[in-house]
Amino acid sequence: MELSKFLPGDFSKHKKIAILAGRGSYPTLLWSRMQRHNLDVYLVALDGETEEGLISKFSSDRHIKISIGQIGKLLSFVKNREIGYVIMAGQIQPKKLFHGLIPDLKALLLLSKLKEKNAETIFGAVASEIENAGAMVLDARCFMDEDLATMGNMTKAKLKIKEKYLTHGIKIAKGISELGIGQSAIVRKGTVLAVEDFAGTNDLIRRASKFKMDDAFLIKTAKGGQDFRFDVPIFGSQTLELMLESGISMAVLEADSLIILDKENVLSAANKSNVAIWGFK
Repeated sequence: MELSKFLPGDFSKHKKIAILAGRGSYPTLLWSRMQRHNLDVYLVALDGETEEGLISKFSSDRHIKISIGQIGKLLSFVKNREIGYVIMAGQIQPKKLFHGLIPDLKALLLLSKLKEKNAETIFGAVASEIENAGAMVLDARCFMDEDLATMGNMTKAKLKIKEKYLTHGIKIAKGISELGIGQSAIVRKGTVLAVEDFAGTNDLIRRASKFKMDDAFLIKTAKGGQDFRFDVPIFGSQTLELMLESGISMAVLEADSLIILDKENVLSAANKSNVAIWGFK
């Protein structure tokens, strides 16, 4: 069984690997995928973010709980446990990066060196510090191959969008992602109804719901040069539910770049509701 096509060629399953776990079910799903391969897994839990159910799966000597600003404690854990690889998985509430953050000395030094302070630069700097501590930060799609969006129809419902409107929607989503605005948009017949911003995809759907939704579709993509070590687009059951509430019956997702959380159940629910979910490259 292939471990994952996203692993580096020199990956060794005999090295220790730690999940740096944010909120939501993604870290737990990742852990379950990793269990199949008998990997030596550790956990770095974020206080107030990581699900307690996941933390309970690790003995006290195989996990640590830190606050978001405790970079020094994170690095010490990596060094002392001789961790070989780290995977960042799960969301961190964006406001916690900028409001109420209590950084330790290492975090203060890291932040002081950043010319721009946003989620991408902060997580990128954290990844660099982890690698300086001796652990490789892996692509966050590792071991999640079966959970990724795939090319073409993923549901029974057909995608009823004219090619010119689909091309336009992809162009819009790619454009806003390149500008660092967001990774999703809702488009209808060549008209942009709303684009994703700091608040995320679910807020995007709520804002767009006041408009006419027949023939509208959600488009979600990755940006060129996306750093998949800490930024993997997600589509899940909550997004599907909000689509249904808003009258959106089509979603277009970038294949191999986007994880569908609880994929089997999400696609089953989409089939029952006659929602088309389609993957593009």
